Amino acid sequence: MDTAPFFAEIAGGPDGGHAAWVRADDGVRLRIGAWPVADARGTIILFPGRTEFIEKYGRAAADLGARGYGMATIDWRGQGLSDRLTGDAMTGDVGDFQDYQKDVAALMRAAGALDLPRPWHLLAHSMGGAIGLRAAADGLPVASAAFSAPMWGIRMRAALRPLAWSLGWGSQRVGLGHKFAPSTGPKSYMLSEPFESNDLTRDAEMHTHMVAQLTDHPELSLGGPSLRWLFGALQECRRLHALPSPDLPCLTIVGTDERIVDVPRIKARIARWPGARLEWLNGARHEPMMDRPETRQAVWDMLERFWTAHS
Repeated sequence: MDTAPFFAEIAGGPDGGHAAWVRADDGVRLRIGAWPVADARGTIILFPGRTEFIEKYGRAAADLGARGYGMATIDWRGQGLSDRLTGDAMTGDVGDFQDYQKDVAALMRAAGALDLPRPWHLLAHSMGGAIGLRAAADGLPVASAAFSAPMWGIRMRAALRPLAWSLGWGSQRVGLGHKFAPSTGPKSYMLSEPFESNDLTRDAEMHTHMVAQLTDHPELSLGGPSLRWLFGALQECRRLHALPSPDLPCLTIVGTDERIVDVPRIKARIARWPGARLEWLNGARHEPMMDRPETRQAVWDMLERFWTAHS
């Protein structure tokens, strides 16, 4: 693995963080990152959401490191410093949603090559939750699976859902799948949405920190999803809904003020996942790991107990 750029000054993570280039089986170049911990109790394999990047989880790595866990994560294809897939680098695009599983395979090969301490535990957020559920069903070598606001369905008004399906399907037929999905565009949500109306976090300091990351390194930013991404995501959520639940311990954490993913789909999945737990965080929005300090503390406390029980 060749060394990749890593912006420690914006990450806020513990010492020792680093990044490397790896290749997926189809040749796409991906950036993976790791924060090792001496005498670690295990390694958290973090699957980030759409638009996210390695450095965004530096503070999470610090929280995990304080509890004895190392962390490894990835810039999915089409975001962060991994290969962008269209002529417009701000379009969140993927050729086929299943291609993300090639990225999973590359990350797990890297985790093995780096000899990251076991047990490995999956922690997957938002879009990473969809990727993670598929990977877990396919035998991801982890001891447990934890999810934060997983994208097992996309929240939208009922009247818009048929339109989203028809636009996605039609764009594929006429070669316009790379165009932005309706109501989205090239602007980064984090850089364009004021704190007061954002759907991600209630913590003003954390919001300022995330804005500063992208201001300092705009090459990490990403705009709205493509029609192809939207159609692929809708298809994958439908397929995931029909999947049996993996034979893994599961903890899922959702804020009571969730506005982005489909909460009924989350409830339906947990109801048919034997032994799975669904924990609600009062008032939290889409990113519990980026919320107020007391919320983040509650998240890490729950996760630490969960991982300790299933190591």
